[in-house]
Amino acid sequence: MYNKRDAKKITNEITHIINPTKKVKDLEKQLQFSESYQNRVNLADAYLEIKDYNSAIPHYLEALEDSSQSDFYVIKQLIEAYFNIEDCKSVILYVEKIKEHPEFKKSRTQFLYGLALERVGKLEEAEENLKQIDIRYSFYNERLIYAKFLLSRDKKEQAKEVLEDVHTESQHMTKPNKRIYRGTILEVEKILADF
Repeated sequence: MYNKRDAKKITNEITHIINPTKKVKDLEKQLQFSESYQNRVNLADAYLEIKDYNSAIPHYLEALEDSSQSDFYVIKQLIEAYFNIEDCKSVILYVEKIKEHPEFKKSRTQFLYGLALERVGKLEEAEENLKQIDIRYSFYNERLIYAKFLLSRDKKEQAKEVLEDVHTESQHMTKPNKRIYRGTILEVEKILADF
């Protein structure tokens, strides 16, 4: 059954896709109306979505001041924002607060932590964290970056193994996934051809 409320919701979602800053403006108004933890996090997420990391960070930091809430999600998002502005020291600092959380293991956040460690010169720790993302049938882009990291450390056999796995898995992808990861697959094939 189709009703007026559904039509309005669909219209709003289309508007936010076409004009992403409208979503931010709407969420800013919502936060002004009711300054709640969730409204602040929603606004920070919207900034993160449109890659305005410098606007997202203060909202995440303010949300963290609310000690009655679970911090994992907010810290994970904060790490993403800090990584994108290349503030590796802050990435490492905030990871220390969540690295014992079960959802941290084998996640994109752990991968970003590994990249941050690489950038500050802690290569052994970086490799240990980047290796965790090497999970079959997932994280294709991240696994390509991990293979490049291994190549930069002259670990050609390990890199080749990761690349061959990604290549083999790409042969079994659905058409939509092949479209999404087309660039990654082409780069994997190009690197493998150079071996």
